[in-house]
Amino acid sequence: MIIATALGVGAAAGIGASARWNWWRPTVKNGIPTLMYHKIGNYPKGSQLQKLWVTAEDFRRQMDYLKSHGYTTLRFQDLADIEDGKMPCPAKPVLVTFDDGYANNYELAYPILKDLGLKGNIFLVYETIESHNSWHNPKTEPWIRMLRWSEIEEMARSGVMEFGSHTMRHRVLPEIAPDEARWEISESKKRLEEKLGRPMVGFAYPYGAGAYVPAVRELARAAGYRYDFGIKQGISPWPWKAESGPLKRLLIRGDDFMFDFHLNLTRGKARF
Repeated sequence: MIIATALGVGAAAGIGASARWNWWRPTVKNGIPTLMYHKIGNYPKGSQLQKLWVTAEDFRRQMDYLKSHGYTTLRFQDLADIEDGKMPCPAKPVLVTFDDGYANNYELAYPILKDLGLKGNIFLVYETIESHNSWHNPKTEPWIRMLRWSEIEEMARSGVMEFGSHTMRHRVLPEIAPDEARWEISESKKRLEEKLGRPMVGFAYPYGAGAYVPAVRELARAAGYRYDFGIKQGISPWPWKAESGPLKRLLIRGDDFMFDFHLNLTRGKARF
């Protein structure tokens, strides 16, 4: 009876794990995993987006995993150089990306990446630089500080971080007039290039909205971004073809275990 009960518990645990994790999926090969982060640190009181906060301790563990498992972190320009034959593609490439441009990316993520010799990429919302996350309603999501230009320039000079565009104001692109969406997409590219003195190679759609709306995606392609990123969970094949759709990403949640992180990188999805 005891053995049977133990087996029953073990079976139930196995079923539970199968329902929670995608460990049974085949390993993804010849792809480019792109990790998607937002805020690094401890979430503030009243936050309704707790899953978008990854503690500094968890972030370091995750970056340690990349380094110890032989991953090579790339910037957007590195990706372009690989496609253009200017540098070889590493055996295990990965992109580390941050959406929005929060100050905690500089205060917490940047020192960890620098210490470990890794690279990252930040998508900036141009009009919130030197300000706060104004697209949020402060009654439901606390306003926090965004990056300053001095911090952006320091990270750019270091070679640790590259920057891409996340529009001018973080609006829902399919819900605004086409001319406004064009301005959000192209003007942010123009101003960031003028300020930082280098091409904006990467673009991420705010909320992922418009990534699979042909009229919106065409605006991003026409603006001259080489790589556009959505939020659909998964690993895009490499080499990537623009006509196959935006690059997929792997949302890293604040309540992820390291097993989730492993499954995201190897299976393209940890959870159902």
